[in-house]
Amino acid sequence: MRARIYKPARNAMQSGVAKTKGWVLDFAPASAREVDPLMGWTSSSDTQTQVRLRFDSKQAALEYAREKGIEAQVFEPKTRKANIRARGYGENFATDRRGAWTH
Repeated sequence: MRARIYKPARNAMQSGVAKTKGWVLDFAPASAREVDPLMGWTSSSDTQTQVRLRFDSKQAALEYAREKGIEAQVFEPKTRKANIRARGYGENFATDRRGAWTH
């Protein structure tokens, strides 16, 4: 069995960092998906692709994979620079603002 270990990124509809602190172990598909000729649904006989295991740390995920004999590939997350302004949101409404306040 093959799996990948990664730290999930936030989605486009999310402004915070909820559910992005932990690490995830996903199994790679062992068989191809098939289209049902009657309904047109996509299905597979591989049930491991439905399993998603969550861990608090990368080391815990690697330890689990080693104990169970799972060949795991780790994908390191790309770090992102924080977008923090000097005075923050309150600067938009400050009385000592230097420039003209326009929209």
